[in-house]
Amino acid sequence: MQVVKKGLISLLVLWFALLLFMPKIEIYYALEKVLDKQGIQLNESQMDEGLFTLTLKDVTLFAQGVKVAHIDKIDIFTLLIYTKVTAQTFVVSESLSSMMPKNADNIEVRYSILDPLHVTLNAVGSFGTLKGYIDLKGKKIHIDFVEPKDIRTIRSSLKKGEEGWYYETSF
Repeated sequence: MQVVKKGLISLLVLWFALLLFMPKIEIYYALEKVLDKQGIQLNESQMDEGLFTLTLKDVTLFAQGVKVAHIDKIDIFTLLIYTKVTAQTFVVSESLSSMMPKNADNIEVRYSILDPLHVTLNAVGSFGTLKGYIDLKGKKIHIDFVEPKDIRTIRSSLKKGEEGWYYETSF
Protein backbone atom coordinates (compact mmCIF):
# COMPACT_ATOMS: atom_id res chain seq x y z
CA MET A 1 0.00 0.00 0.00
CA GLN A 2 2.88 2.37 0.81
CA VAL A 3 4.39 1.79 -2.65
CA VAL A 4 1.11 2.75 -4.35
CA LYS A 5 0.77 5.82 -2.14
CA LYS A 6 4.34 6.96 -2.88
CA GLY A 7 3.83 6.27 -6.58
CA LEU A 8 0.67 8.38 -6.72
CA ILE A 9 2.30 11.22 -4.78
CA SER A 10 5.33 11.09 -7.09
CA LEU A 11 3.06 11.19 -10.14
CA LEU A 12 1.12 14.14 -8.73
CA VAL A 13 4.34 16.05 -7.93
CA LEU A 14 5.67 15.33 -11.43
CA TRP A 15 2.43 16.55 -13.02
CA PHE A 16 2.45 19.74 -10.92
CA ALA A 17 6.13 20.39 -11.75
CA LEU A 18 5.40 19.90 -15.44
CA LEU A 19 2.59 22.47 -15.26
CA LEU A 20 4.69 24.88 -13.23
CA PHE A 21 7.73 24.80 -15.50
CA MET A 22 5.92 24.30 -18.81
CA PRO A 23 7.18 26.88 -21.36
CA LYS A 24 3.76 28.42 -22.05
CA ILE A 25 5.04 31.29 -24.21
CA GLU A 26 7.13 28.96 -26.38
CA ILE A 27 4.12 26.65 -26.83
CA TYR A 28 2.06 29.69 -27.85
CA TYR A 29 4.68 30.65 -30.47
CA ALA A 30 4.57 27.08 -31.83
CA LEU A 31 0.77 27.40 -32.07
CA GLU A 32 1.20 30.70 -33.92
CA LYS A 33 3.38 28.93 -36.52
CA VAL A 34 0.70 26.26 -37.03
CA LEU A 35 -1.99 28.94 -37.44
CA ASP A 36 0.24 30.90 -39.83
CA LYS A 37 0.28 27.91 -42.18
CA GLN A 38 -3.52 28.25 -42.30
CA GLY A 39 -3.27 31.98 -43.08
CA ILE A 40 -4.23 33.10 -39.56
CA GLN A 41 -2.05 35.57 -37.65
CA LEU A 42 -2.40 36.87 -34.09
CA ASN A 43 -0.67 40.11 -33.11
CA GLU A 44 -0.66 40.76 -29.38
CA SER A 45 0.75 43.75 -27.53
CA GLN A 46 1.40 42.01 -24.22
CA MET A 47 1.76 38.47 -22.83
CA ASP A 48 1.61 37.53 -19.15
CA GLU A 49 2.50 34.04 -17.96
CA GLY A 50 0.92 32.71 -14.76
CA LEU A 51 1.13 29.46 -12.85
CA PHE A 52 -1.45 27.68 -15.02
CA THR A 53 -2.32 30.50 -17.44
CA LEU A 54 -1.13 32.57 -20.35
CA THR A 55 -2.83 35.93 -20.91
CA LEU A 56 -2.67 37.82 -24.20
CA LYS A 57 -3.77 41.46 -24.30
CA ASP A 58 -4.78 43.69 -27.23
CA VAL A 59 -4.84 40.90 -29.80
CA THR A 60 -5.52 41.66 -33.46
CA LEU A 61 -6.69 38.71 -35.55
CA PHE A 62 -5.78 38.55 -39.24
CA ALA A 63 -6.95 35.97 -41.80
CA GLN A 64 -5.21 35.85 -45.17
CA GLY A 65 -3.70 39.27 -44.37
CA VAL A 66 -7.09 40.92 -43.73
CA LYS A 67 -7.88 42.31 -40.27
CA VAL A 68 -10.79 40.27 -38.96
CA ALA A 69 -11.18 41.34 -35.34
CA HIS A 70 -9.69 42.90 -32.24
CA ILE A 71 -9.78 41.05 -28.92
CA ASP A 72 -9.08 42.89 -25.67
CA LYS A 73 -7.93 39.84 -23.71
CA ILE A 74 -7.41 36.11 -24.24
CA ASP A 75 -6.88 33.87 -21.21
CA ILE A 76 -5.50 30.38 -21.77
CA PHE A 77 -5.81 28.10 -18.73
CA THR A 78 -4.46 24.55 -18.83
CA LEU A 79 -4.06 21.59 -16.52
CA LEU A 80 -3.04 19.40 -19.49
CA ILE A 81 -6.11 17.20 -18.97
CA TYR A 82 -8.40 20.25 -19.16
CA THR A 83 -7.89 23.43 -21.17
CA LYS A 84 -10.05 26.55 -21.32
CA VAL A 85 -9.54 29.52 -23.64
CA THR A 86 -11.56 32.66 -22.93
CA ALA A 87 -11.69 35.69 -25.22
CA GLN A 88 -13.14 38.91 -23.84
CA THR A 89 -14.47 41.81 -25.91
CA PHE A 90 -14.19 40.35 -29.41
CA VAL A 91 -14.95 43.18 -31.90
CA VAL A 92 -15.25 42.42 -35.62
CA SER A 93 -13.58 44.87 -38.01
CA GLU A 94 -15.78 47.34 -39.88
CA SER A 95 -15.15 45.67 -43.24
CA LEU A 96 -16.72 42.41 -42.02
CA SER A 97 -19.45 43.78 -39.75
CA SER A 98 -22.08 43.45 -42.50
CA MET A 99 -21.42 39.67 -42.77
CA MET A 100 -21.18 38.64 -39.11
CA PRO A 101 -22.19 39.85 -35.63
CA LYS A 102 -20.34 42.99 -34.60
CA ASN A 103 -19.10 41.86 -31.19
CA ALA A 104 -18.95 39.16 -28.57
CA ASP A 105 -18.54 40.04 -24.92
CA ASN A 106 -17.23 36.64 -23.92
CA ILE A 107 -16.23 33.54 -25.91
CA GLU A 108 -15.24 30.37 -24.09
CA VAL A 109 -13.73 27.24 -25.66
CA ARG A 110 -13.15 24.15 -23.48
CA TYR A 111 -11.40 20.84 -24.07
CA SER A 112 -11.15 17.93 -21.66
CA ILE A 113 -9.35 14.65 -22.00
CA LEU A 114 -12.46 13.02 -20.50
CA ASP A 115 -14.22 13.78 -23.81
CA PRO A 116 -11.27 13.88 -26.25
CA LEU A 117 -13.33 14.02 -29.45
CA HIS A 118 -15.35 17.14 -28.58
CA VAL A 119 -14.55 20.79 -27.94
CA THR A 120 -17.31 22.85 -26.33
CA LEU A 121 -18.12 26.45 -27.24
CA ASN A 122 -20.06 29.11 -25.33
CA ALA A 123 -20.44 32.78 -26.20
CA VAL A 124 -22.41 35.87 -25.29
CA GLY A 125 -22.57 38.94 -27.52
CA SER A 126 -24.69 41.14 -29.76
CA PHE A 127 -26.10 37.96 -31.32
CA GLY A 128 -27.38 36.69 -27.94
CA THR A 129 -26.18 33.53 -26.24
CA LEU A 130 -24.86 30.49 -28.04
CA LYS A 131 -23.72 27.02 -27.08
CA GLY A 132 -22.05 24.57 -29.37
CA TYR A 133 -19.45 21.93 -29.95
CA ILE A 134 -16.81 20.82 -32.40
CA ASP A 135 -16.87 17.10 -33.18
CA LEU A 136 -13.25 16.26 -34.01
CA LYS A 137 -13.99 12.73 -35.19
CA GLY A 138 -16.95 13.65 -37.38
CA LYS A 139 -15.30 16.96 -38.40
CA LYS A 140 -18.47 18.90 -37.67
CA ILE A 141 -19.24 22.21 -35.96
CA HIS A 142 -22.68 22.67 -34.40
CA ILE A 143 -23.77 25.94 -32.73
CA ASP A 144 -27.18 26.51 -31.12
CA PHE A 145 -28.40 30.07 -30.59
CA VAL A 146 -30.02 29.65 -27.17
CA GLU A 147 -31.19 33.23 -26.74
CA PRO A 148 -30.87 34.92 -30.16
CA LYS A 149 -30.92 38.71 -30.30
CA ASP A 150 -29.53 40.47 -33.36
CA ILE A 151 -28.88 37.65 -35.89
CA ARG A 152 -30.05 39.47 -39.05
CA THR A 153 -26.54 39.51 -40.55
CA ILE A 154 -26.10 35.74 -40.23
CA ARG A 155 -29.69 34.50 -40.51
CA SER A 156 -29.12 33.29 -44.09
CA SER A 157 -26.41 30.90 -42.77
CA LEU A 158 -28.59 29.55 -39.96
CA LYS A 159 -31.15 26.77 -40.00
CA LYS A 160 -34.38 26.64 -38.02
CA GLY A 161 -34.75 23.58 -35.78
CA GLU A 162 -37.20 22.41 -33.14
CA GLU A 163 -35.29 24.22 -30.42
CA GLY A 164 -34.51 27.39 -32.38
CA TRP A 165 -31.81 28.64 -34.72
CA TYR A 166 -28.61 26.71 -35.24
CA TYR A 167 -25.52 26.69 -37.44
CA GLU A 168 -23.87 23.50 -38.65
CA THR A 169 -20.96 22.90 -40.98
CA SER A 170 -18.25 20.38 -41.74
CA PHE A 171 -14.53 20.96 -42.06
